[in-house]
Amino acid sequence: MQEPAWPRSLAEARILQDQLREQVVAEDRFGAIKRVAGADAHYGSGRIWAAIVVTEFPDLVVLESALVSRPVAFPYVPGFLAFREAPAMLDALDRLSLKPDLLLADGHGLAHPRRFGLACHLGVLGDLPTIGVAKSRLIGVYEEPGSDRGASSELVDNGQTIGVVLRTRNAVRPVFVSVGHRASLKAAADFVIRCTRRFRIPEPIRAADRLSRQHHLIR
Repeated sequence: MQEPAWPRSLAEARILQDQLREQVVAEDRFGAIKRVAGADAHYGSGRIWAAIVVTEFPDLVVLESALVSRPVAFPYVPGFLAFREAPAMLDALDRLSLKPDLLLADGHGLAHPRRFGLACHLGVLGDLPTIGVAKSRLIGVYEEPGSDRGASSELVDNGQTIGVVLRTRNAVRPVFVSVGHRASLKAAADFVIRCTRRFRIPEPIRAADRLSRQHHLIR
């Protein structure tokens, strides 16, 4: 994939977000899902370590992984996290020999103040069906979903449904699911549940989180 010229200022980042946002497809445009990947990142010593782990679907057995390190090149600004993490994650995606059919990203997609979070960046630039799965709310209001696994409620901002608040385990805090690219919100919630087993977070993202934290083992 050809990456954009990544911005170095907040003003440039806003312009790129606006340009890329127009390319988001919020409906199902994918074929058979046989491989689901997870994306996550960790920081250490002024660097970002981005991991992509590809699993077989629906068994979720790990097939391949990639770990990439880059210097942190963009400041932390709420709503612009993708400019710190997406470059390394896209690099990791490029290094895979097995292209995933679906990517679950640890972050938001359309449930974002500018309707273009990390999952949207990865989906549009990686040309992949992508879903955002976040541990906390960034924006919007919602009613607490029921306590059973699979219970959900709409995440709404200014009258627009921007995501789903989804209970992935009984009586455990929900996650915040939103469209990244080439997937409907209904499909997004369904795949998140199907990729979540014993823990709150989907297995592909958990695997990517573990890998990204292993950077201290690399010499």
